[in-house]
Amino acid sequence: MRSLLFVPADSEKKLAKAPTCGADALIIDLEDSVSAKNKSTARHQAAEFIKSHRESGYALHVRINGFASGLIEADLDAIVPAGPDAIMLPKAESGNDISLLSAMIAPREAMAAIDDGGIRIFALTTETAGAIFQFATYKAASARLDGLAWSSEDLSAALGVESSHDANGAFTDPFRLARTLCLYGAAEAGITAIDRVFPNFRDTKAFRSEALAARRDGFTAKLAIHPDQVEIINAVFTPSADSIAHARAVITAFEAAPGTGVVGLDGEMLDLPHLAQARALLARAKAGGIADV
Repeated sequence: MRSLLFVPADSEKKLAKAPTCGADALIIDLEDSVSAKNKSTARHQAAEFIKSHRESGYALHVRINGFASGLIEADLDAIVPAGPDAIMLPKAESGNDISLLSAMIAPREAMAAIDDGGIRIFALTTETAGAIFQFATYKAASARLDGLAWSSEDLSAALGVESSHDANGAFTDPFRLARTLCLYGAAEAGITAIDRVFPNFRDTKAFRSEALAARRDGFTAKLAIHPDQVEIINAVFTPSADSIAHARAVITAFEAAPGTGVVGLDGEMLDLPHLAQARALLARAKAGGIADV
Protein backbone atom coordinates (compact mmCIF):
# COMPACT_ATOMS: atom_id res chain seq x y z
CA MET A 1 0.00 0.00 0.00
CA ARG A 2 1.39 3.35 -1.11
CA SER A 3 -1.39 5.94 -1.33
CA LEU A 4 -4.31 6.52 1.05
CA LEU A 5 -6.79 9.19 -0.06
CA PHE A 6 -9.18 10.89 2.37
CA VAL A 7 -12.73 11.32 1.02
CA PRO A 8 -15.45 13.13 3.00
CA ALA A 9 -18.26 10.67 3.63
CA ASP A 10 -20.94 13.35 3.34
CA SER A 11 -19.92 14.42 -0.19
CA GLU A 12 -21.68 12.38 -2.87
CA LYS A 13 -19.67 14.17 -5.56
CA LYS A 14 -16.29 13.31 -4.02
CA LEU A 15 -17.33 9.75 -3.23
CA ALA A 16 -18.33 9.27 -6.87
CA LYS A 17 -14.98 10.61 -8.13
CA ALA A 18 -12.72 8.84 -5.64
CA PRO A 19 -12.67 5.37 -7.30
CA THR A 20 -11.13 6.84 -10.46
CA CYS A 21 -8.12 8.38 -8.68
CA GLY A 22 -5.87 5.31 -8.55
CA ALA A 23 -5.36 5.32 -4.78
CA ASP A 24 -4.42 2.04 -3.13
CA ALA A 25 -6.86 2.84 -0.31
CA LEU A 26 -9.75 5.24 0.10
CA ILE A 27 -10.25 6.58 3.62
CA ILE A 28 -13.93 7.43 3.87
CA ASP A 29 -13.89 10.18 6.46
CA LEU A 30 -16.41 10.58 9.27
CA GLU A 31 -14.22 12.87 11.36
CA ASP A 32 -12.64 16.25 10.60
CA SER A 33 -14.06 16.80 7.11
CA VAL A 34 -17.66 16.19 8.25
CA SER A 35 -19.63 18.76 10.26
CA ALA A 36 -21.51 17.72 13.38
CA LYS A 37 -24.89 18.08 11.69
CA ASN A 38 -23.83 15.77 8.83
CA LYS A 39 -22.43 12.89 10.90
CA SER A 40 -25.52 10.70 10.56
CA THR A 41 -25.74 11.24 6.80
CA ALA A 42 -22.02 10.57 6.49
CA ARG A 43 -22.31 7.24 8.30
CA HIS A 44 -25.10 6.10 6.02
CA GLN A 45 -23.31 7.16 2.85
CA ALA A 46 -20.05 5.58 4.00
CA ALA A 47 -21.75 2.25 4.68
CA GLU A 48 -23.55 2.27 1.33
CA PHE A 49 -20.35 3.18 -0.51
CA ILE A 50 -18.49 0.27 1.09
CA LYS A 51 -21.26 -2.20 0.28
CA SER A 52 -21.30 -1.16 -3.37
CA HIS A 53 -17.51 -1.11 -3.86
CA ARG A 54 -16.37 -4.27 -2.08
CA GLU A 55 -14.96 -5.81 -5.27
CA SER A 56 -13.28 -2.63 -6.39
CA GLY A 57 -9.64 -3.69 -6.21
CA TYR A 58 -8.66 -0.94 -3.77
CA ALA A 59 -8.89 -0.99 0.00
CA LEU A 60 -11.82 0.66 1.75
CA HIS A 61 -10.97 2.29 5.07
CA VAL A 62 -13.12 4.47 7.31
CA ARG A 63 -11.77 7.17 9.60
CA ILE A 64 -14.13 7.17 12.56
CA ASN A 65 -14.37 9.84 15.23
CA GLY A 66 -12.00 9.52 18.18
CA PHE A 67 -12.72 8.24 21.66
CA ALA A 68 -13.12 11.71 23.16
CA SER A 69 -15.85 12.63 20.65
CA GLY A 70 -18.52 10.38 22.13
CA LEU A 71 -19.39 9.29 18.58
CA ILE A 72 -17.31 6.15 18.22
CA GLU A 73 -20.04 3.67 19.19
CA ALA A 74 -22.47 5.08 16.62
CA ASP A 75 -19.72 5.12 13.98
CA LEU A 76 -18.85 1.45 14.53
CA ASP A 77 -22.51 0.40 14.68
CA ALA A 78 -23.04 1.89 11.22
CA ILE A 79 -19.74 0.98 9.58
CA VAL A 80 -18.66 -2.47 10.79
CA PRO A 81 -21.67 -4.34 9.31
CA ALA A 82 -20.77 -2.88 5.88
CA GLY A 83 -17.46 -4.75 6.03
CA PRO A 84 -14.71 -2.17 5.50
CA ASP A 85 -11.15 -3.39 5.07
CA ALA A 86 -9.95 -1.20 7.92
CA ILE A 87 -10.88 1.37 10.52
CA MET A 88 -8.63 4.38 10.98
CA LEU A 89 -8.54 5.69 14.54
CA PRO A 90 -7.75 9.41 14.86
CA LYS A 91 -6.02 10.94 17.87
CA ALA A 92 -4.66 7.60 19.00
CA GLU A 93 -2.88 8.05 22.33
CA SER A 94 -1.28 4.62 22.78
CA GLY A 95 -1.51 0.93 22.13
CA ASN A 96 -4.25 0.76 24.77
CA ASP A 97 -6.52 2.70 22.40
CA ILE A 98 -5.87 0.13 19.69
CA SER A 99 -6.63 -2.75 22.05
CA LEU A 100 -9.87 -1.09 23.12
CA LEU A 101 -10.93 -0.38 19.54
CA SER A 102 -10.19 -3.97 18.57
CA ALA A 103 -12.37 -5.19 21.44
CA MET A 104 -15.17 -2.92 20.24
CA ILE A 105 -14.93 -4.16 16.66
CA ALA A 106 -14.88 -7.90 17.51
CA PRO A 107 -18.49 -8.35 18.70
CA ARG A 108 -19.78 -6.23 15.85
CA GLU A 109 -17.86 -8.41 13.40
CA ALA A 110 -19.45 -11.49 14.92
CA MET A 111 -22.95 -10.02 14.66
CA ALA A 112 -22.30 -9.17 11.00
CA ALA A 113 -20.86 -12.65 10.23
CA ILE A 114 -17.45 -11.15 9.45
CA ASP A 115 -14.38 -13.25 10.25
CA ASP A 116 -12.73 -12.33 13.52
CA GLY A 117 -9.91 -9.91 12.77
CA GLY A 118 -11.12 -9.32 9.22
CA ILE A 119 -11.29 -5.58 9.80
CA ARG A 120 -7.85 -4.09 10.28
CA ILE A 121 -6.83 -0.96 12.20
CA PHE A 122 -4.70 2.00 11.20
CA ALA A 123 -3.87 4.70 13.73
CA LEU A 124 -3.35 8.41 13.31
CA THR A 125 -0.74 9.28 15.91
CA THR A 126 1.00 12.49 17.06
CA GLU A 127 -2.28 14.43 17.09
CA THR A 128 -1.95 15.08 20.82
CA ALA A 129 1.05 15.94 22.97
CA GLY A 130 0.63 12.87 25.17
CA ALA A 131 0.74 10.49 22.23
CA ILE A 132 4.40 11.35 21.65
CA PHE A 133 5.48 9.31 24.69
CA GLN A 134 3.64 6.08 23.82
CA PHE A 135 5.02 4.69 20.55
CA ALA A 136 6.57 1.62 22.15
CA THR A 137 3.12 0.49 23.28
CA TYR A 138 1.82 -0.20 19.77
CA LYS A 139 3.97 -3.28 19.23
CA ALA A 140 1.71 -5.81 20.93
CA ALA A 141 -1.50 -3.78 21.00
CA SER A 142 -3.54 -5.88 18.56
CA ALA A 143 -3.05 -8.30 15.70
CA ARG A 144 -5.39 -6.04 13.75
CA LEU A 145 -2.97 -3.10 13.71
CA ASP A 146 -1.51 -2.61 10.23
CA GLY A 147 -0.09 0.90 10.18
CA LEU A 148 0.80 4.12 11.99
CA ALA A 149 0.52 7.55 10.42
CA TRP A 150 1.73 10.82 11.83
CA SER A 151 0.02 14.20 11.67
CA SER A 152 1.25 17.76 11.95
CA GLU A 153 -2.00 19.74 11.76
CA ASP A 154 -3.63 18.66 15.02
CA LEU A 155 -0.26 18.64 16.76
CA SER A 156 0.23 22.28 15.78
CA ALA A 157 -3.01 23.15 17.54
CA ALA A 158 -2.16 21.01 20.56
CA LEU A 159 1.21 22.71 21.01
CA GLY A 160 0.05 26.21 20.12
CA VAL A 161 2.97 26.72 17.74
CA GLU A 162 3.31 29.74 15.48
CA SER A 163 4.54 27.53 12.66
CA SER A 164 5.55 23.92 12.13
CA HIS A 165 8.28 25.00 9.67
CA ASP A 166 11.34 27.19 9.94
CA ALA A 167 12.39 30.00 7.61
CA ASN A 168 13.90 27.48 5.17
CA GLY A 169 10.71 25.43 4.96
CA ALA A 170 11.99 22.54 7.07
CA PHE A 171 10.05 21.08 9.99
CA THR A 172 10.99 22.50 13.38
CA ASP A 173 12.25 20.19 16.12
CA PRO A 174 8.87 19.29 17.70
CA PHE A 175 7.60 18.02 14.36
CA ARG A 176 10.77 16.25 13.34
CA LEU A 177 10.59 14.41 16.65
CA ALA A 178 6.95 13.38 16.07
CA ARG A 179 7.71 12.17 12.54
CA THR A 180 10.74 10.20 13.68
CA LEU A 181 8.98 8.55 16.62
CA CYS A 182 6.13 7.42 14.37
CA LEU A 183 8.65 5.83 12.02
CA TYR A 184 10.39 4.04 14.89
CA GLY A 185 7.09 2.92 16.39
CA ALA A 186 5.91 1.40 13.12
CA ALA A 187 9.25 -0.31 12.56
CA GLU A 188 9.25 -1.80 16.05
CA ALA A 189 5.70 -3.08 15.56
CA GLY A 190 6.51 -4.44 12.11
CA ILE A 191 3.74 -2.47 10.41
CA THR A 192 3.40 0.20 7.73
CA ALA A 193 4.84 3.65 8.41
CA ILE A 194 2.64 6.27 6.72
CA ASP A 195 3.74 9.84 6.09
CA ARG A 196 1.51 12.78 6.88
CA VAL A 197 -1.04 14.78 4.89
CA PHE A 198 0.45 17.63 2.83
CA PRO A 199 -2.16 20.42 2.99
CA ASN A 200 -1.10 22.57 0.02
CA PHE A 201 -2.17 20.22 -2.76
CA ARG A 202 -1.39 22.80 -5.45
CA ASP A 203 2.33 22.84 -4.61
CA THR A 204 3.21 19.60 -6.36
CA LYS A 205 6.95 20.30 -6.34
CA ALA A 206 7.10 20.60 -2.55
CA PHE A 207 4.76 17.65 -2.19
CA ARG A 208 6.96 15.40 -4.32
CA SER A 209 10.03 16.54 -2.40
CA GLU A 210 8.38 15.64 0.91
CA ALA A 211 7.30 12.25 -0.44
CA LEU A 212 10.83 11.49 -1.64
CA ALA A 213 12.24 12.41 1.78
CA ALA A 214 9.67 10.15 3.45
CA ARG A 215 10.64 7.23 1.21
CA ARG A 216 14.33 7.87 1.86
CA ASP A 217 13.79 7.69 5.61
CA GLY A 218 11.74 4.49 5.61
CA PHE A 219 8.10 5.45 5.18
CA THR A 220 6.40 3.25 2.61
CA ALA A 221 3.10 5.10 2.18
CA LYS A 222 1.65 8.60 2.33
CA LEU A 223 -1.73 10.16 3.05
CA ALA A 224 -3.44 12.29 0.40
CA ILE A 225 -6.18 14.88 0.69
CA HIS A 226 -6.61 15.57 -3.02
CA PRO A 227 -6.84 13.20 -6.01
CA ASP A 228 -4.00 15.03 -7.77
CA GLN A 229 -1.61 13.87 -5.04
CA VAL A 230 -2.25 10.18 -5.64
CA GLU A 231 -0.27 9.80 -8.86
CA ILE A 232 2.78 11.42 -7.28
CA ILE A 233 2.59 9.18 -4.21
CA ASN A 234 2.26 6.03 -6.29
CA ALA A 235 5.22 7.00 -8.47
CA VAL A 236 7.45 7.87 -5.51
CA PHE A 237 6.65 4.80 -3.43
CA THR A 238 6.75 2.26 -6.26
CA PRO A 239 10.29 0.82 -6.40
CA SER A 240 12.23 1.79 -9.52
CA ALA A 241 13.49 -0.69 -12.09
CA ASP A 242 17.07 -0.11 -10.92
CA SER A 243 16.21 -0.74 -7.26
CA ILE A 244 14.31 -3.89 -8.18
CA ALA A 245 17.25 -5.15 -10.24
CA HIS A 246 19.62 -4.48 -7.34
CA ALA A 247 17.32 -6.25 -4.87
CA ARG A 248 17.17 -9.29 -7.14
CA ALA A 249 20.95 -9.29 -7.41
CA VAL A 250 21.30 -9.20 -3.62
CA ILE A 251 18.93 -12.13 -3.20
CA THR A 252 20.66 -14.09 -5.95
CA ALA A 253 24.04 -13.51 -4.32
CA PHE A 254 22.82 -14.94 -1.01
CA GLU A 255 21.12 -17.86 -2.74
CA ALA A 256 24.43 -18.68 -4.43
CA ALA A 257 26.13 -18.88 -1.04
CA PRO A 258 23.72 -20.79 1.22
CA GLY A 259 24.50 -20.75 4.90
CA THR A 260 26.66 -17.64 4.79
CA GLY A 261 25.85 -14.35 6.47
CA VAL A 262 28.00 -12.13 4.25
CA VAL A 263 28.36 -11.90 0.46
CA GLY A 264 30.16 -9.61 -1.93
CA LEU A 265 28.33 -7.70 -4.67
CA ASP A 266 29.70 -4.97 -6.92
CA GLY A 267 32.59 -4.29 -4.55
CA GLU A 268 30.41 -4.14 -1.44
CA MET A 269 30.16 -6.54 1.47
CA LEU A 270 26.50 -7.24 2.25
CA ASP A 271 25.09 -8.96 5.33
CA LEU A 272 21.68 -10.30 6.33
CA PRO A 273 20.01 -6.90 6.93
CA HIS A 274 20.68 -6.11 3.26
CA LEU A 275 18.93 -9.35 2.32
CA ALA A 276 15.93 -8.41 4.45
CA GLN A 277 15.79 -4.98 2.80
CA ALA A 278 15.94 -6.55 -0.66
CA ARG A 279 13.07 -8.91 0.09
CA ALA A 280 10.98 -6.10 1.56
CA LEU A 281 11.54 -3.95 -1.53
CA LEU A 282 10.43 -6.74 -3.86
CA ALA A 283 7.35 -7.28 -1.71
CA ARG A 284 6.46 -3.58 -2.05
CA ALA A 285 7.02 -3.76 -5.79
CA LYS A 286 4.68 -6.73 -6.06
CA ALA A 287 2.06 -4.98 -3.94
CA GLY A 288 2.40 -1.96 -6.23
CA GLY A 289 1.38 -4.05 -9.21
CA ILE A 290 4.76 -4.60 -10.83
CA ALA A 291 4.72 -7.88 -12.72
CA ASP A 292 7.41 -10.56 -12.62
CA VAL A 293 8.74 -9.59 -9.21
